[in-house]
Amino acid sequence: MKRWKRVTAALLCLSLWIPFAGAALEDGTPMELTTPSAILAETATGTVIFEKDADVRREAASITKMMTALLVLEALERGDVQLEDQVTVSSHAAGQKGSQALLDQSASYSVEDLLRTTIMASANDSAVALAEKLCGSEEAFVQRMNQRAQELGMANTCYVNATGYPQEGQYTTARDVMTLSCEVAKHPQYHKYASVWIDTLTHPGGRVTDLTNTNRLVRFYEGCDGFKTGSTDAAKYCLAATAEKNGMRLVAVVLGTPNSQTRFNEARSMLDYGFANYQRTVIANKGDLLGESLPVKGGSAEEVELMLGSGLSMLLRMGQQSGLKLELALPESVEAPIAAGDVLGMVNVLLEGKLIAKLNCVAACDVPRPGFIEGLYRILNNWR
Repeated sequence: MKRWKRVTAALLCLSLWIPFAGAALEDGTPMELTTPSAILAETATGTVIFEKDADVRREAASITKMMTALLVLEALERGDVQLEDQVTVSSHAAGQKGSQALLDQSASYSVEDLLRTTIMASANDSAVALAEKLCGSEEAFVQRMNQRAQELGMANTCYVNATGYPQEGQYTTARDVMTLSCEVAKHPQYHKYASVWIDTLTHPGGRVTDLTNTNRLVRFYEGCDGFKTGSTDAAKYCLAATAEKNGMRLVAVVLGTPNSQTRFNEARSMLDYGFANYQRTVIANKGDLLGESLPVKGGSAEEVELMLGSGLSMLLRMGQQSGLKLELALPESVEAPIAAGDVLGMVNVLLEGKLIAKLNCVAACDVPRPGFIEGLYRILNNWR
């Protein structure tokens, strides 16, 4: 994207502004949705395409296990636990109600088996066993869940247990589930387990439990490889579904849907709309040379080459790319010394004439002050 216009700027704004932050690209929903709360977003940037009552607090049932899985995945990345580590199942974990992997009390299972059955089969017993492995107790793990939610900016979420099983005081919102989904999407290991349709768990004693993915879209929607379902009498039917096509990953969240099949139908329609009407566009890459230089006063070189100090990709409606223009905002000159990476100006990103983002324009190389010999030579040369 190299449609440049140069503007001289006396003052430089050194902040980076991310476009569309916190605002949906569309007003209302482009389709009729019976689900009370919904949101459609692109995961890499968190850009919301459209939403419906996305900030209303609701129960989300087993979608809660996405946070449980995220904490385990992050612990694996830090090296706090290993996939092959063994976990002894407590009576508390084995006694969980609702969906289960039917773990044997006092038996040992690998972290990997517990994680995949939590993600794929929504196993409450596996989720609690993992919670106890990481933090010693489910209560301590729940504290970490809420702490991580706050770190992610999930201001309307409160966890009371590690499973999402009905318990007073537990709630979230469609927007917060979307935020969580964007974070989980950074972990390929999650999609490895979430994309499996049918599997088995072999218990230490040889008994085998058949496992079926609760997310039907994994089987029936092209590109779908997660995230999570949830359902209780209070929460009704919930789904956070993701799919990736043409290098773009979307997440559709529906909470409180009146019946099971409707949540899949409406999430499918939301994803279809997103893929049909939007594309993720790389506007600029960090380190791209701009083909422009700035005069340097008092430096060992007379000018310094410029490059982008940050990149930008964003979600655009199909056909909008032709309305993009990049505009350089630069001073007339700069003073030495200059270090590579120093911010010297800005690149304004315009869409159909409207400013939508600002990127740092930086020095591509060092320009020190001249050394003594070089300075003396310049003085003598200027006297001639």
